[in-house]
Parts: sequence; structure tokens; C-alpha cells
Amino acid sequence: MPHESISVFDMFKIGVGPSSSHTLGPWRAALACVENIRAKTSLKEVEEITVLLYGSLAKTGKGHGTDIAVMLGLCGEDPITIDVNSINAKIKAIEVSGKLLLGNEDTISFNPMQDIHFLMHDCLDFHPNGLSFLVQLRNGENWCDTYFSIGGGFIVKEDQALQKKQVDLPFPINTADDLLHNCMKGLSISDVVLENETAWRPEKETREGVLQIWKAMRDCIFRGCKTEGDLPGGLEVRRRACALNNRLLKNQQFNDYESWLQQIKSGGHDFTYILDWVSCFALAVNEENASFGRVVTAPTNGAAGVIPAVLLYFIAFCDGNTDEKIIRFLLTASEVGSIFKKGATISAAMGGCQAEIGVSSAMAAAALTESMGGTQRQSLMAAEIAMEHHLGLTCDPIGGLVQVPCIERNTMGAIKAITASQLALQSSPDFAKVSLDKVIKTMWDTALDMNSKYKETADGGLAINIPISLPEC
Repeated sequence: MPHESISVFDMFKIGVGPSSSHTLGPWRAALACVENIRAKTSLKEVEEITVLLYGSLAKTGKGHGTDIAVMLGLCGEDPITIDVNSINAKIKAIEVSGKLLLGNEDTISFNPMQDIHFLMHDCLDFHPNGLSFLVQLRNGENWCDTYFSIGGGFIVKEDQALQKKQVDLPFPINTADDLLHNCMKGLSISDVVLENETAWRPEKETREGVLQIWKAMRDCIFRGCKTEGDLPGGLEVRRRACALNNRLLKNQQFNDYESWLQQIKSGGHDFTYILDWVSCFALAVNEENASFGRVVTAPTNGAAGVIPAVLLYFIAFCDGNTDEKIIRFLLTASEVGSIFKKGATISAAMGGCQAEIGVSSAMAAAALTESMGGTQRQSLMAAEIAMEHHLGLTCDPIGGLVQVPCIERNTMGAIKAITASQLALQSSPDFAKVSLDKVIKTMWDTALDMNSKYKETADGGLAINIPISLPEC
């Protein structure tokens, strides 16, 4: 079997909430469409563009901001660098003027109500998250660019859908068994990942890039812990992280991360205190995500709070506050996530929430176990334990919004990751009954058996038992 090559920076991408598959993916698809137009002709030659959203992108696209993401992508905005506070104004300007600055270069007519179509009853074969851009030129020529948003911000173009990304790696890995085989040379999991990353860039750049990923995660937690109010979308869900943060700090206010962290660490190691902080960290990230804030796919936006919460737990309560420890934590987490992506899926539209919260919990569990001195086998055992107890978890977001039950699920995923790590550290992997590869296969089998209404469509579960009025598409 060919080895697919996935970098740490494929698994962890800085972007904008609320969804990696429904927001970041379509955004990147729109950017790719603009680049394809540039390659074929000039943006000045474009008369109009029509966007078709299929399957899950159509059914929950409004709640996930898919239409907003597509418009920003067509405007050439970068999800990594855009000022998130400017998004509402940019979209309002398009709606009012009926015009869009394609690729930040040339103006075309664009009416979101007429030019973005939510095809609720149509689904493309390759993946539930499909979207097409119908491009019409001034000379009458036209073509169709179709993309699939396959989870975690990954996109593939229709004519490349069956191709696998391949780079020659020092330690090729498709499965957990492959990873363990490479670790037999005396390397830790993070050692193997760091060596593989040299196939893309010098080690120094990898280290600097991973620390930038952590800085984005850290800043997201800190912002979320200081922001009050209701989340957008109509559910009137109130932010909780700020109130919890204030209660735990007895209403002391801190304007910088380091002072805030030191105060958290000074509060002791009471079990309830630590549990509250882990929940607060996870809530903070996903409340930011639900508000179109800047987050990191970990491996997705909907599950973006689990890994940062567990990593900050390690930093604050387990003496993990060094650059080297943070880098190695994220490297290990990324490898476990990439094995899940290769062997199953990280897309809720394909596998339900087990593919998002379950995978992120497994990633965090493995990373924490290695960071706490566990062996390679114990780390993979922790990942298996975490996923085993997320199997079958459905994705049924109320109103198609990444809020209920998504935000609280990040707290559950973080706590399960810590528990799984503790169990693995106190166990001998030789007696494990289930391997990580077996649980990944089981997760994929479960995904295939799962009814489509529980795969990010808002057609079942909580989404129909607690209905709300959705915006008109």
C-alpha cells in the first residue's frame, strides 16, 4: 500500500471558525478556484461565478458560515491573516452592493441570495462535502470547478480526488504498527515525526512553525477566557469560559498570557480546580470558534479545543512549560491524527463526531502520555483507549451550528484524553486487548454503518428534537 504523506502543518492549520470542513475547506476551495482562473485566463475576463453547495455543505452550510467562507475566498482573503473583526463588514458590503472584488483585483456582480445555491437533496459521490464553482467568462466560455472538503481543512479537486499526496519520508507510516516498527530503532514518536518533517523543510523551520501553531492555540484560549456575550447564530448560547475563568481567579484580571498562566499555576493541584480549568480551556477555544474567531484545526475546527486544553493542562499542572516539550507534544499528536486520517476519516460528514472529538481525544491522549514519560506502546494504548470510548458518537448539531452539543463535547474529549493517558501510564501495553489499528478500523466500520442523518446534516438526534428556525437559504 502506498504511504500517504501528511505533515504536522497539514493536521494543524491556522484559520477561522466555526468549521474546518464547512468553513475553512470551502474558503480554501474558493481560493483555489481563483488561482485556477488566473492560470487559465485573467480575472478581468470573468463575467460571473455561481456557487453550488452539495450534501452536508448545503444542509448545515448556513449555520457553519459556508456561504461567508466562499465569498471571502473568492475575494482572495487569507484565513490565516484576515482580521476576523472585519468579516461582518466585508460580507455586508457584498450583500448591499451586489458586487464582489474577485481575487482582490476585479469587481464582478455577485448576489449571495441568487449566486450561492444550497442543493439540499443533491450529493456528489466522492464525499458529502462537495461544492462547485460555475465560472462564466465575458467571451461566453464557461467551465465548472468542483472541490471536496474532506475534513480538517483538507480539500481535493474533483479530477485529483483519488490521488494521494506522497513525499519520500525517512520513516513512511500508514498505520500504528508502521509507527511502532520505526520506533524500534530507539526513537520516540516525536523523534520519528521530526525526522519525517525534514522531507518538507529544515528542522529549525519545523520547530518555529510548531511554536507558531501553539501561539495561535494559546492566544485563542486567552481570548476566549476574557470574552463575554452570546454566540452568533440564533441559539442564544451564552459564553461560559469567561465567567468560569473569573470565578476560578476570584475576578482578578490579567492582560497578558504569562501573568494569567502563573496565577493559574499558583492555585494548587486540587482535582476539582484542575478539572474546572481543563473545561474552561476547551470551552474558551470552541466559543471563539463558534464566533468566527481565529483557531487551529486540531484536527478539525469543531474539535479544536481538545488538544489545546490538554496541552495547557500539561503546561500549567505537569511542568510542561518549555518550548521543547510543547513541540514534542504537538508532533506526537499530529502523527496519531494522520494515522486516523489515512485509516478512517477526520470528517464528521463521513464519520460522525467520533471522527472529530474522538480523533482529537486520541491525539491528545497519545501526546500527553509520551510527554509524561510513557513508552511508545503506552502512548498508542492511550490513543486507543480514548477512541474506544468515543466509538459511535454522532454529529447532530442543533441548527447546523457548531455550538450544541459541539462546544461541551470538547471538554469531554479533553477529560477523556487525560483519563486515557493516566490509564495507559499505569498499565502494561502487552496485555492490551485492542490495538490502535484495530480501533481505527472499527471506527471506520462504524462510520460506514452510521445513518447519514447523524453525520453533520442536522437531520437527526438533537437537531430535530430541539428544532430552531434556520435562516433562509
